[in-house]
Amino acid sequence: MKYFFVLLFLCASVCIHAQGNLHQQSTQYEAPEDPLVKANLERWRDQKFGMIIHWGLYAVPGIIESWALCSEDWISRDSTIAYDDFKKWYWGKNKEFNPVKFNPDQWAAAAQSAGMRYLVFTTKHHDGFSMFDTQQSDFKITNGPFGTNPKANVAKHVFESFRKKGFMIGAYFSKPDWHTEYYWWPKYATADRNVNYDIRKNPWRWNMFKQFTHNQIQELMSDYGKIDILWLDGGWVRPLETVTDEVRAWGAAIPPYSQDIDMPHIATMARGKQPGLLIVDRTVHGKFENYQTPEQSIPKQKLDHPWESCITLGGAWGYVPNDHFKSDVQVIHMLVEVVAKGGSLLLGVGPTAEGILLDEQVLRLQQIGQWLNQNGTAIYNTRTTDHYNDGKTYFTANKDGSLNALVLLPENEPAPATVTWKGNVPKKGAVLKFNATGKAVKWKVSGDNVTVTLPTAFIKEHKTYPAYTFSYPVK
Repeated sequence: MKYFFVLLFLCASVCIHAQGNLHQQSTQYEAPEDPLVKANLERWRDQKFGMIIHWGLYAVPGIIESWALCSEDWISRDSTIAYDDFKKWYWGKNKEFNPVKFNPDQWAAAAQSAGMRYLVFTTKHHDGFSMFDTQQSDFKITNGPFGTNPKANVAKHVFESFRKKGFMIGAYFSKPDWHTEYYWWPKYATADRNVNYDIRKNPWRWNMFKQFTHNQIQELMSDYGKIDILWLDGGWVRPLETVTDEVRAWGAAIPPYSQDIDMPHIATMARGKQPGLLIVDRTVHGKFENYQTPEQSIPKQKLDHPWESCITLGGAWGYVPNDHFKSDVQVIHMLVEVVAKGGSLLLGVGPTAEGILLDEQVLRLQQIGQWLNQNGTAIYNTRTTDHYNDGKTYFTANKDGSLNALVLLPENEPAPATVTWKGNVPKKGAVLKFNATGKAVKWKVSGDNVTVTLPTAFIKEHKTYPAYTFSYPVK
Protein backbone atom coordinates (compact mmCIF):
# COMPACT_ATOMS: atom_id res chain seq x y z
CA MET A 1 0.00 0.00 0.00
CA LYS A 2 2.89 2.36 0.76
CA TYR A 3 4.16 2.36 -2.80
CA PHE A 4 0.65 2.71 -4.16
CA PHE A 5 0.17 5.93 -2.22
CA VAL A 6 3.53 7.23 -3.41
CA LEU A 7 2.61 6.71 -7.03
CA LEU A 8 -0.85 8.10 -6.52
CA PHE A 9 0.33 11.31 -4.96
CA LEU A 10 3.19 11.87 -7.33
CA CYS A 11 0.33 12.69 -9.67
CA ALA A 12 -1.35 14.79 -7.00
CA SER A 13 1.84 16.77 -6.45
CA VAL A 14 1.46 18.55 -9.75
CA CYS A 15 -2.15 19.48 -9.02
CA ILE A 16 -1.07 22.33 -6.78
CA HIS A 17 -0.82 24.51 -9.85
CA ALA A 18 -4.46 23.76 -10.70
CA GLN A 19 -5.94 24.37 -7.28
CA GLY A 20 -7.59 27.60 -8.24
CA ASN A 21 -6.60 29.03 -4.87
CA LEU A 22 -3.05 30.16 -5.49
CA HIS A 23 -2.60 33.59 -3.99
CA GLN A 24 -2.65 36.31 -6.63
CA GLN A 25 -1.47 39.90 -6.41
CA SER A 26 -3.76 42.55 -4.93
CA THR A 27 -3.55 46.32 -5.18
CA GLN A 28 -4.87 46.73 -1.63
CA TYR A 29 -2.02 47.56 0.74
CA GLU A 30 -1.57 49.29 4.10
CA ALA A 31 1.95 50.51 4.86
CA PRO A 32 3.35 49.89 8.36
CA GLU A 33 3.74 52.81 10.75
CA ASP A 34 6.29 51.40 13.21
CA PRO A 35 9.69 53.01 12.34
CA LEU A 36 11.56 49.77 13.09
CA VAL A 37 9.25 47.77 10.82
CA LYS A 38 9.54 50.38 8.08
CA ALA A 39 13.35 50.27 8.28
CA ASN A 40 13.38 46.47 8.20
CA LEU A 41 11.00 46.49 5.25
CA GLU A 42 13.33 48.75 3.26
CA ARG A 43 16.22 46.46 4.13
CA TRP A 44 14.20 43.49 2.89
CA ARG A 45 13.35 45.32 -0.33
CA ASP A 46 17.09 45.59 -1.03
CA GLN A 47 17.64 41.81 -0.91
CA LYS A 48 15.55 40.91 -4.01
CA PHE A 49 16.22 37.16 -4.07
CA GLY A 50 15.42 34.55 -1.43
CA MET A 51 14.87 30.85 -0.85
CA ILE A 52 11.76 29.25 0.61
CA ILE A 53 12.29 25.70 1.86
CA HIS A 54 9.36 23.31 2.22
CA TRP A 55 10.51 20.32 4.24
CA GLY A 56 8.41 18.04 6.39
CA LEU A 57 6.64 14.66 6.57
CA TYR A 58 5.61 14.93 2.93
CA ALA A 59 9.26 14.49 1.90
CA VAL A 60 9.23 10.89 3.16
CA PRO A 61 6.83 9.53 0.50
CA GLY A 62 7.72 12.40 -1.87
CA ILE A 63 4.21 13.81 -2.28
CA ILE A 64 2.45 17.16 -2.29
CA GLU A 65 2.92 19.01 0.99
CA SER A 66 0.03 18.47 3.45
CA TRP A 67 -2.78 18.89 0.93
CA ALA A 68 -3.34 15.16 0.46
CA LEU A 69 -5.02 15.29 3.88
CA CYS A 70 -7.62 17.75 2.69
CA SER A 71 -10.92 16.54 1.23
CA GLU A 72 -11.55 19.04 -1.54
CA ASP A 73 -12.53 18.31 -5.11
CA TRP A 74 -9.09 19.06 -6.58
CA ILE A 75 -7.50 16.32 -4.43
CA SER A 76 -7.40 12.79 -5.90
CA ARG A 77 -7.27 9.72 -3.67
CA ASP A 78 -7.98 6.06 -4.28
CA SER A 79 -11.69 5.61 -3.60
CA THR A 80 -11.09 2.14 -2.14
CA ILE A 81 -8.98 3.54 0.71
CA ALA A 82 -10.84 4.87 3.71
CA TYR A 83 -10.01 8.49 4.49
CA ASP A 84 -9.20 7.74 8.13
CA ASP A 85 -6.78 5.04 7.00
CA PHE A 86 -5.07 7.54 4.75
CA LYS A 87 -4.69 10.06 7.56
CA LYS A 88 -3.16 7.40 9.79
CA TRP A 89 -0.77 6.45 6.99
CA TYR A 90 0.27 10.03 6.33
CA TRP A 91 0.64 11.12 9.95
CA GLY A 92 2.37 7.81 10.71
CA LYS A 93 5.31 8.97 8.60
CA ASN A 94 6.56 10.70 11.75
CA LYS A 95 7.82 7.26 12.83
CA GLU A 96 9.86 6.99 9.61
CA PHE A 97 11.17 10.52 9.19
CA ASN A 98 14.84 10.16 10.06
CA PRO A 99 16.89 12.64 7.96
CA VAL A 100 20.30 11.33 8.97
CA LYS A 101 22.05 13.35 6.23
CA PHE A 102 20.43 16.63 7.32
CA ASN A 103 22.90 19.29 6.27
CA PRO A 104 21.67 22.88 6.67
CA ASP A 105 25.16 24.16 5.89
CA GLN A 106 24.80 22.62 2.41
CA TRP A 107 21.49 24.41 1.95
CA ALA A 108 22.91 27.75 3.07
CA ALA A 109 25.99 27.37 0.88
CA ALA A 110 23.82 26.54 -2.14
CA ALA A 111 21.59 29.55 -1.49
CA GLN A 112 24.60 31.82 -1.10
CA SER A 113 26.11 30.48 -4.32
CA ALA A 114 22.84 31.42 -6.07
CA GLY A 115 23.09 35.02 -4.88
CA MET A 116 20.13 34.66 -2.54
CA ARG A 117 19.97 36.93 0.49
CA TYR A 118 17.00 35.89 2.60
CA LEU A 119 15.42 32.66 3.81
CA VAL A 120 11.89 31.48 4.58
CA PHE A 121 11.80 28.04 6.23
CA THR A 122 8.66 26.00 6.94
CA THR A 123 8.62 25.55 10.71
CA LYS A 124 5.15 23.97 10.38
CA HIS A 125 2.92 23.31 7.37
CA HIS A 126 -0.84 22.65 7.39
CA ASP A 127 -0.38 18.99 8.39
CA GLY A 128 0.68 20.20 11.84
CA PHE A 129 4.08 18.48 11.95
CA SER A 130 6.49 20.89 13.63
CA MET A 131 10.05 21.14 12.37
CA PHE A 132 11.05 22.70 15.69
CA ASP A 133 10.99 21.53 19.29
CA THR A 134 7.60 22.90 20.22
CA GLN A 135 6.35 22.19 23.72
CA GLN A 136 2.72 22.44 22.61
CA SER A 137 2.57 19.11 20.77
CA ASP A 138 4.35 15.76 20.49
CA PHE A 139 3.81 15.79 16.73
CA LYS A 140 7.25 17.14 15.91
CA ILE A 141 10.63 16.25 14.44
CA THR A 142 12.23 15.98 17.90
CA ASN A 143 9.77 13.22 18.89
CA GLY A 144 10.71 10.39 16.56
CA PRO A 145 13.70 8.49 15.20
CA PHE A 146 15.60 11.75 14.59
CA GLY A 147 14.95 12.97 18.12
CA THR A 148 18.30 11.87 19.54
CA ASN A 149 20.30 13.51 16.75
CA PRO A 150 22.31 16.59 17.84
CA LYS A 151 20.55 18.54 15.07
CA ALA A 152 17.06 17.28 15.91
CA ASN A 153 15.74 20.79 16.52
CA VAL A 154 15.82 21.35 12.79
CA ALA A 155 14.60 24.95 12.54
CA LYS A 156 17.24 26.14 14.99
CA HIS A 157 20.06 24.70 12.90
CA VAL A 158 18.61 25.89 9.60
CA PHE A 159 18.31 29.43 10.94
CA GLU A 160 21.83 29.32 12.38
CA SER A 161 23.39 28.10 9.12
CA PHE A 162 21.75 30.83 7.05
CA ARG A 163 22.26 33.52 9.68
CA LYS A 164 26.01 32.84 9.65
CA LYS A 165 26.03 33.73 5.95
CA GLY A 166 24.28 37.04 6.52
CA PHE A 167 20.79 36.04 5.38
CA MET A 168 17.65 37.69 6.64
CA ILE A 169 15.72 34.95 8.45
CA GLY A 170 12.05 34.17 7.85
CA ALA A 171 9.93 31.65 9.74
CA TYR A 172 7.06 30.18 7.70
CA PHE A 173 4.21 29.13 10.00
CA SER A 174 0.85 27.65 9.03
CA LYS A 175 -2.05 29.23 10.89
CA PRO A 176 -4.30 26.20 10.29
CA ASP A 177 -3.14 22.98 11.94
CA TRP A 178 -4.89 19.86 10.70
CA HIS A 179 -3.37 17.58 13.34
CA THR A 180 -4.43 19.27 16.54
CA GLU A 181 -7.88 18.38 17.88
CA TYR A 182 -8.42 22.08 18.51
CA TYR A 183 -8.69 22.68 14.75
CA TRP A 184 -9.78 19.35 13.28
CA TRP A 185 -11.83 17.85 16.09
CA PRO A 186 -11.91 14.01 15.76
CA LYS A 187 -15.58 14.11 16.68
CA TYR A 188 -16.38 15.32 13.16
CA ALA A 189 -15.32 14.59 9.59
CA THR A 190 -12.80 16.85 7.85
CA ALA A 191 -14.59 18.01 4.74
CA ASP A 192 -12.18 20.74 3.67
CA ARG A 193 -9.30 22.97 4.80
CA ASN A 194 -11.34 24.86 7.38
CA VAL A 195 -11.93 24.24 11.06
CA ASN A 196 -14.36 21.29 11.15
CA TYR A 197 -16.69 22.44 13.91
CA ASP A 198 -18.85 25.48 14.47
CA ILE A 199 -16.74 27.98 16.39
CA ARG A 200 -19.85 29.80 17.59
CA LYS A 201 -21.11 26.67 19.36
CA ASN A 202 -17.69 25.59 20.63
CA PRO A 203 -15.91 28.76 21.80
CA TRP A 204 -13.79 26.89 24.35
CA ARG A 205 -12.22 24.69 21.67
CA TRP A 206 -11.48 27.64 19.39
CA ASN A 207 -9.95 29.60 22.26
CA MET A 208 -7.72 26.59 22.96
CA PHE A 209 -6.64 26.69 19.32
CA LYS A 210 -5.91 30.40 19.54
CA GLN A 211 -3.78 29.82 22.62
CA PHE A 212 -2.02 26.86 20.95
CA THR A 213 -1.16 29.04 17.94
CA HIS A 214 -0.02 31.96 20.09
CA ASN A 215 2.20 29.67 22.17
CA GLN A 216 3.90 28.09 19.15
CA ILE A 217 4.63 31.45 17.55
CA GLN A 218 5.89 32.70 20.92
CA GLU A 219 8.35 29.78 21.02
CA LEU A 220 9.66 30.66 17.56
CA MET A 221 10.03 34.31 18.48
CA SER A 222 11.76 33.52 21.79
CA ASP A 223 14.08 30.56 21.30
CA TYR A 224 15.45 30.67 17.75
CA GLY A 225 17.63 33.76 17.57
CA LYS A 226 17.03 36.86 15.48
CA ILE A 227 13.97 36.46 13.24
CA ASP A 228 13.34 39.08 10.56
CA ILE A 229 10.13 37.77 8.98
CA LEU A 230 7.10 35.90 10.32
CA TRP A 231 5.58 34.44 7.14
CA LEU A 232 2.05 33.22 7.94
CA ASP A 233 0.32 30.88 5.51
CA GLY A 234 -3.24 29.59 5.45
CA GLY A 235 -5.12 32.76 4.57
CA TRP A 236 -8.55 31.18 5.13
CA VAL A 237 -7.87 31.45 8.87
CA ARG A 238 -8.96 35.06 9.16
CA PRO A 239 -11.70 37.33 10.51
CA LEU A 240 -14.90 36.91 8.50
CA GLU A 241 -15.08 40.64 7.75
CA THR A 242 -11.78 40.38 5.83
CA VAL A 243 -13.14 37.81 3.36
CA THR A 244 -13.24 39.52 -0.03
CA ASP A 245 -14.12 38.53 -3.59
CA GLU A 246 -10.41 37.84 -4.00
CA VAL A 247 -10.67 35.17 -1.29
CA ARG A 248 -13.93 33.76 -2.64
CA ALA A 249 -12.23 33.31 -6.00
CA TRP A 250 -10.06 30.60 -4.45
CA GLY A 251 -13.06 28.30 -4.75
CA ALA A 252 -12.73 27.00 -1.19
CA ALA A 253 -15.69 26.80 1.19
CA ILE A 254 -16.03 29.81 3.51
CA PRO A 255 -17.70 29.16 6.88
CA PRO A 256 -20.27 31.72 8.09
CA TYR A 257 -18.11 32.66 11.08
CA SER A 258 -14.70 34.14 11.79
CA GLN A 259 -11.61 31.99 12.10
CA ASP A 260 -10.01 34.85 13.99
CA ILE A 261 -6.81 34.01 15.90
CA ASP A 262 -6.32 37.57 17.24
CA MET A 263 -3.49 38.82 15.05
CA PRO A 264 -3.11 42.11 17.01
CA HIS A 265 -2.29 40.09 20.13
CA ILE A 266 0.12 37.82 18.25
CA ALA A 267 1.83 40.76 16.53
CA THR A 268 2.31 42.65 19.78
CA MET A 269 3.85 39.61 21.41
CA ALA A 270 6.04 38.77 18.41
CA ARG A 271 7.38 42.31 17.96
CA GLY A 272 7.99 42.59 21.69
CA LYS A 273 10.45 39.76 21.28
CA GLN A 274 11.62 40.64 17.76
CA PRO A 275 11.53 44.44 17.32
CA GLY A 276 11.03 45.49 13.71
CA LEU A 277 9.67 42.06 12.76
CA LEU A 278 8.04 41.92 9.34
CA ILE A 279 4.72 40.09 9.50
CA VAL A 280 3.35 38.58 6.32
CA ASP A 281 -0.22 37.46 7.02
CA ARG A 282 -0.77 36.29 3.48
CA THR A 283 -3.85 37.63 1.67
CA VAL A 284 -5.28 39.23 4.85
CA HIS A 285 -4.81 42.79 3.66
CA GLY A 286 -4.09 45.34 6.34
CA LYS A 287 -1.53 46.20 8.99
CA PHE A 288 -0.25 42.62 9.36
CA GLU A 289 0.53 42.04 5.68
CA ASN A 290 3.75 44.06 5.47
CA TYR A 291 4.41 42.75 1.99
CA GLN A 292 2.32 40.72 -0.42
CA THR A 293 3.04 37.30 -1.88
CA PRO A 294 1.58 36.34 -5.28
CA GLU A 295 2.15 32.61 -5.73
CA GLN A 296 3.48 30.89 -8.87
CA SER A 297 2.87 34.10 -10.82
CA ILE A 298 4.23 37.55 -11.61
CA PRO A 299 1.97 40.63 -11.66
CA LYS A 300 1.19 41.98 -15.10
CA GLN A 301 2.30 45.51 -14.21
CA LYS A 302 4.79 47.09 -11.82
CA LEU A 303 3.59 47.81 -8.31
CA ASP A 304 4.93 50.39 -5.93
CA HIS A 305 4.09 48.65 -2.67
CA PRO A 306 6.31 45.80 -1.34
CA TRP A 307 5.71 42.31 -2.73
CA GLU A 308 7.41 39.07 -3.67
CA SER A 309 6.58 36.30 -6.11
CA CYS A 310 7.00 32.89 -4.51
CA ILE A 311 7.68 30.43 -7.32
CA THR A 312 9.04 26.87 -7.29
CA LEU A 313 12.33 25.83 -8.85
CA GLY A 314 10.67 22.57 -9.91
CA GLY A 315 7.04 21.61 -10.24
CA ALA A 316 6.35 21.19 -6.52
CA TRP A 317 7.16 23.07 -3.33
CA GLY A 318 8.64 20.07 -1.55
CA TYR A 319 10.65 17.12 -2.73
CA VAL A 320 9.05 14.76 -5.23
CA PRO A 321 11.02 12.15 -7.18
CA ASN A 322 11.89 12.96 -10.78
CA ASP A 323 10.84 16.58 -10.51
CA HIS A 324 11.68 18.81 -13.50
CA PHE A 325 13.60 21.95 -12.57
CA LYS A 326 13.50 25.27 -14.34
CA SER A 327 16.66 26.24 -16.19
CA ASP A 328 18.96 28.94 -14.86
CA VAL A 329 17.87 31.16 -17.75
CA GLN A 330 14.19 30.76 -16.85
CA VAL A 331 14.85 31.72 -13.23
CA ILE A 332 17.07 34.67 -14.19
CA HIS A 333 14.41 35.98 -16.57
CA MET A 334 11.78 35.68 -13.82
CA LEU A 335 14.07 37.47 -11.37
CA VAL A 336 14.68 40.35 -13.78
CA GLU A 337 10.98 40.82 -14.51
CA VAL A 338 10.00 40.60 -10.83
CA VAL A 339 12.62 43.11 -9.71
CA ALA A 340 11.84 45.56 -12.53
CA LYS A 341 8.19 45.46 -11.46
CA GLY A 342 9.16 46.27 -7.88
CA GLY A 343 9.16 42.84 -6.25
CA SER A 344 11.46 40.15 -4.94
CA LEU A 345 11.70 36.54 -6.07
CA LEU A 346 11.33 33.82 -3.41
CA LEU A 347 12.40 30.57 -5.07
CA GLY A 348 11.03 27.30 -3.66
CA VAL A 349 13.49 24.45 -3.12
CA GLY A 350 12.64 21.14 -1.43
CA PRO A 351 15.28 18.94 0.27
CA THR A 352 14.98 15.15 0.22
CA ALA A 353 13.72 13.08 3.15
CA GLU A 354 17.37 12.48 4.06
CA GLY A 355 17.91 16.21 4.49
CA ILE A 356 20.02 17.20 1.51
CA LEU A 357 19.56 19.09 -1.74
CA LEU A 358 19.94 17.14 -4.97
CA ASP A 359 23.04 17.71 -7.09
CA GLU A 360 20.82 19.09 -9.86
CA GLN A 361 19.29 21.65 -7.50
CA VAL A 362 22.73 22.74 -6.28
CA LEU A 363 24.03 23.03 -9.83
CA ARG A 364 21.07 25.11 -10.93
CA LEU A 365 21.53 27.49 -8.02
CA GLN A 366 25.24 27.84 -8.81
CA GLN A 367 24.42 28.67 -12.45
CA ILE A 368 22.02 31.41 -11.37
CA GLY A 369 24.66 32.78 -9.02
CA GLN A 370 27.28 32.95 -11.75
CA TRP A 371 25.08 35.42 -13.62
CA LEU A 372 24.30 37.42 -10.47
CA ASN A 373 28.00 37.64 -9.61
CA GLN A 374 28.45 39.64 -12.80
CA ASN A 375 25.12 41.44 -12.95
CA GLY A 376 23.92 41.82 -9.38
CA THR A 377 24.43 45.57 -9.40
CA ALA A 378 21.36 45.83 -11.66
CA ILE A 379 19.29 43.70 -9.23
CA TYR A 380 20.21 44.30 -5.59
CA ASN A 381 19.29 47.53 -3.78
CA THR A 382 17.30 48.80 -6.76
CA ARG A 383 13.83 50.26 -7.12
CA THR A 384 11.42 50.76 -10.00
CA THR A 385 11.50 53.44 -12.66
CA ASP A 386 8.49 54.87 -14.49
CA HIS A 387 9.45 53.36 -17.84
CA TYR A 388 10.31 49.89 -16.53
CA ASN A 389 9.90 47.78 -19.66
CA ASP A 390 10.40 47.81 -23.42
CA GLY A 391 9.73 44.38 -24.88
CA LYS A 392 12.43 42.04 -23.61
CA THR A 393 14.34 44.88 -21.96
CA TYR A 394 13.60 45.79 -18.35
CA PHE A 395 14.86 48.74 -16.32
CA THR A 396 15.69 49.23 -12.64
CA ALA A 397 16.70 52.39 -10.80
CA ASN A 398 19.67 52.80 -8.48
CA LYS A 399 19.36 54.92 -5.37
CA ASP A 400 21.71 57.54 -6.85
CA GLY A 401 19.30 58.14 -9.73
CA SER A 402 21.18 56.17 -12.38
CA LEU A 403 19.48 53.36 -14.28
CA ASN A 404 20.11 49.78 -15.28
CA ALA A 405 18.95 48.20 -18.53
CA LEU A 406 18.49 44.42 -18.37
CA VAL A 407 18.08 42.79 -21.77
CA LEU A 408 16.64 39.25 -21.70
CA LEU A 409 18.21 37.00 -24.33
CA PRO A 410 16.67 33.88 -25.91
CA GLU A 411 17.67 30.64 -24.26
CA ASN A 412 19.98 28.34 -26.25
CA GLU A 413 20.53 30.92 -28.98
CA PRO A 414 23.80 32.70 -29.86
CA ALA A 415 24.43 35.84 -27.82
CA PRO A 416 23.84 38.89 -30.05
CA ALA A 417 26.59 41.40 -30.82
CA THR A 418 24.20 44.36 -30.52
CA VAL A 419 21.02 45.10 -28.59
CA THR A 420 18.51 47.94 -28.89
CA TRP A 421 15.86 49.35 -26.60
CA LYS A 422 13.52 52.30 -26.64
CA GLY A 423 13.37 54.94 -23.93
CA ASN A 424 15.47 55.63 -20.83
CA VAL A 425 18.17 57.21 -23.01
CA PRO A 426 21.59 57.63 -21.33
CA LYS A 427 22.81 61.11 -20.56
CA LYS A 428 24.67 62.66 -23.49
CA GLY A 429 28.31 61.61 -23.41
CA ALA A 430 27.69 59.22 -20.52
CA VAL A 431 29.72 56.10 -19.85
CA LEU A 432 27.51 53.04 -20.30
CA LYS A 433 28.98 50.20 -18.27
CA PHE A 434 28.54 46.58 -19.32
CA ASN A 435 28.15 44.93 -15.93
CA ALA A 436 29.40 41.50 -16.99
CA THR A 437 32.89 42.93 -17.57
CA GLY A 438 32.71 46.19 -15.60
CA LYS A 439 33.93 48.06 -18.68
CA ALA A 440 32.41 50.76 -20.86
CA VAL A 441 30.79 49.75 -24.14
CA LYS A 442 29.93 51.67 -27.30
CA TRP A 443 26.42 53.01 -27.67
CA LYS A 444 24.51 55.36 -29.91
CA VAL A 445 21.08 56.92 -29.89
CA SER A 446 18.67 57.55 -32.74
CA GLY A 447 15.60 59.40 -31.63
CA ASP A 448 14.43 57.42 -28.61
CA ASN A 449 16.23 54.21 -29.56
CA VAL A 450 19.46 53.17 -27.85
CA THR A 451 21.77 50.66 -29.57
CA VAL A 452 24.65 49.05 -27.70
CA THR A 453 27.52 47.12 -29.25
CA LEU A 454 28.95 44.27 -27.18
CA PRO A 455 32.70 43.55 -26.93
CA THR A 456 33.86 41.05 -29.55
CA ALA A 457 35.90 39.12 -26.98
CA PHE A 458 32.83 38.63 -24.78
CA ILE A 459 30.73 37.34 -27.67
CA LYS A 460 33.44 34.84 -28.60
CA GLU A 461 33.78 33.65 -25.01
CA HIS A 462 30.05 33.35 -24.30
CA LYS A 463 28.17 31.52 -27.00
CA THR A 464 24.95 32.07 -25.05
CA TYR A 465 24.09 34.35 -22.13
CA PRO A 466 20.92 34.75 -20.03
CA ALA A 467 20.68 38.55 -20.01
CA TYR A 468 22.90 41.55 -20.66
CA THR A 469 22.81 44.34 -18.08
CA PHE A 470 24.10 47.89 -18.43
CA SER A 471 24.37 50.69 -15.86
CA TYR A 472 24.37 54.38 -16.81
CA PRO A 473 23.35 57.91 -15.82
CA VAL A 474 20.29 59.42 -17.49
CA LYS A 475 19.26 62.93 -18.50
